[in-house]
Amino acid sequence: MNRIMAVLGLVTLFGMSYNPIAQCGTKGRSSEGTNGAHLKKVDQDKIAWTKKKAGYWKKVLSRKQLLVCRQGGTERAFTGKHLYNKKSGVFVCSSCGHVLFDAKTKFKSGTGWPSFYDVFKKRGAVKLKVDRSYGMVRIEVKCARCGAHLGHVFRDGPKPTGLRFCINSVCLNHRSYSYARKHKNAIAELNKRRKSKKKSARR
Repeated sequence: MNRIMAVLGLVTLFGMSYNPIAQCGTKGRSSEGTNGAHLKKVDQDKIAWTKKKAGYWKKVLSRKQLLVCRQGGTERAFTGKHLYNKKSGVFVCSSCGHVLFDAKTKFKSGTGWPSFYDVFKKRGAVKLKVDRSYGMVRIEVKCARCGAHLGHVFRDGPKPTGLRFCINSVCLNHRSYSYARKHKNAIAELNKRRKSKKKSARR
């Protein structure tokens, strides 16, 4: 969380084109449901998702998923299937099945996209990247496991974090808490790799 706040602080420092109803990505494209059929055929926790090429994603994802998740687009406001989803559980990446958000942190933002005030288990769920596209400076939110574009994060969310993770529905699938427990080692493994890289960089 400290890293998220630090990155957002830098964006504010250098001047962010800010709008509480700011879009999560590029200009509107319509949304469509996701089914994650490709994830049912594999052991998703053992795949090197970052090594998957464009041809693979084109084959397994829907057209809308491809435009948003892999090409940085967005769905039109108020069209996403998870905007009004109030079910308990977790929201996972529709590209690789990685656990991203706990439904408990979802809130009604009025922006037209599913919004969360925190990520799942604090670390290992997402990674952040400065996005300077479209004449704005924003913080892009990407899946930590496969690198899929999810949306953007802003500093106008509720307590306790004050953050609003503005996420496209097409990038998400909803799963039960039992799913999160089953795949809990995936986040632990990502955190272990991050710590290992940091130690190597210091040497």
